[in-house]
Amino acid sequence: MRVGTFVLGAQFPGQGQGEALHRAVRSAEVAEEAGLDSVWLAEHHFVPYGVCPSAVTLAALLLGRTRRIRVGTAVSVLPTVHPVALGEQSALLHLTSGGRFTLGVGRGGPWVDLEVFGAGLEAYEKDFPESLDLLLRWLREPRVGHEGERFSFREVAVVPRPDELIADPHSAADGAAGSGSGSGPEVVIACTSPKSVERAAVRGLPMLLGMHCGDEEKADMVALWRKQALAAGRSQEEVDKAAHVSAGVVQIEDGREEATQTLVKAMPGWLKQGLDAHVTVDGRRRAMRDPVSYTELLCSLHPVGPPRLAADRIAATSERTGITRFALLAEGSGDLAATEENVRRLGAEVLPLLD
Repeated sequence: MRVGTFVLGAQFPGQGQGEALHRAVRSAEVAEEAGLDSVWLAEHHFVPYGVCPSAVTLAALLLGRTRRIRVGTAVSVLPTVHPVALGEQSALLHLTSGGRFTLGVGRGGPWVDLEVFGAGLEAYEKDFPESLDLLLRWLREPRVGHEGERFSFREVAVVPRPDELIADPHSAADGAAGSGSGSGPEVVIACTSPKSVERAAVRGLPMLLGMHCGDEEKADMVALWRKQALAAGRSQEEVDKAAHVSAGVVQIEDGREEATQTLVKAMPGWLKQGLDAHVTVDGRRRAMRDPVSYTELLCSLHPVGPPRLAADRIAATSERTGITRFALLAEGSGDLAATEENVRRLGAEVLPLLD
């Protein structure tokens, strides 16, 4: 079982953006100290839901401050960046970190980001497959040229080549999924619908499944992925080794009610101001979840409570879905000291129960 933290850089009511980012960095550093497997970094623009606008930039900082833990993006929003630029950044992080970087990508939403960065609504609605395939080619081929509807350029050399990783004797990346020296960085894709599951499956990419999904829905998505990957010609071995990631929340306290109340007191205020700040690029109305009921749902789905309950919850999800990697949001209290304690308890009191 490989358990990591999911870091949003959430700005809670009354907090500054620098405070949110400081908590994000500290929680990642504590995750390594606590023996966790990974840190996953979210990316958002113009909203207090998460104040990290560049997951790869924050990943670079954290990779430089740590020695063992894997750092991944969850996710880099592909429609708002050039796939070659993201590929170059990912190759750089992969090589200089000794293979500890994972690139998570997603389609994002129809937000005003598309207007600000000049991508346009089509980049979200139609062009994501082209961008994804160009990104994957950049990470796998020595030279790349492209003729497509969104991008067109002559053949150029891939520099640096992500498959030229030199093993770092001090790195714990060896043996981690997707970190082999001959392959380049691991790539995972956020999936929220059957269409996105198919998109991941035909390319053999592991899925990142959202924290709003329960075990049954995640199990169905994994089963669909396996079926479509095999139908696309992926080998049984490749399908069996796919390391999907389950996102969730975690709050470790001595009692379940105590842990639930911590999150119910803090998260709705953050969710309301964060979700309400989203603006669509074309004026369409977007239905947002009720913050209190959503928080209560998350508490019911994920490891929220004492260590034994939390370990059983993680184990049950793994047994039902086949997923063995977890990205758990630990900053739900909104408090720095409480977040650090939560991460430490996850490492010290929950992980040993999963062995």
